[in-house]
Amino acid sequence: MSEKFQIMRKIEIDAAHRVPEHGSKCSKIHGHRYVIEAHCAGELASAGEETGMVMDFSFLKDEMDKRIGTIYDHALILCANDKAALAYDAYLREPHSTLFGNYHHVFINHEHAKVVIVQHAPTAENLARVWYRELYQSVRERTGRRAHLAKIVVWETPNCCASFPHYGK
Repeated sequence: MSEKFQIMRKIEIDAAHRVPEHGSKCSKIHGHRYVIEAHCAGELASAGEETGMVMDFSFLKDEMDKRIGTIYDHALILCANDKAALAYDAYLREPHSTLFGNYHHVFINHEHAKVVIVQHAPTAENLARVWYRELYQSVRERTGRRAHLAKIVVWETPNCCASFPHYGK
C-alpha cells in the first residue's frame, strides 16, 4: 500500500468585489487581501526532479500565479448579472477583453481598469470553486496524475475563509 501525503502552498492577492444581493455593506465595492491556499494530495514521486515530493512547491506557486494572481490581483471581480459588471463591460469591452480559463470568465484589462466578470456572486465560496477549477487540471498533468488538487481555501479576512470542495457529511 502506498502512502499518501498532502502539501499546501499559498499566495496573496489584493482585489475588490461586491456581492450585489447582500443586504449590508458588502453590496458596495470594497477590497480584500485574499490569501489563497492550494492543498495537493498524492503519492511521492519515486524518480525525476520531484523525487520524494508530492509536487514541487515552485511549480504550484507558478501555476497559482499564472491562473489566479496574474488575472485577479488588483482587479475588480464582479458577477455577470451585476449591473456594475454590465456597465464596465460596455465601457471597457473595446479591443481589450479576452476570455480565459475553462469556465469562460471575462477578463477586461484596460489602461484604467482590470475587471474580471465571473458567473456567480464573487463570494469567498464561489471564488474558491472558480480557482479550484482553474488549477485542478494543471496539477494533475504536472504530476502525471500521481497527485491532485485536494482543495482550495480562500481567506477573505484573517478570520473568515471558505474552501472547495468539501468532502464529508
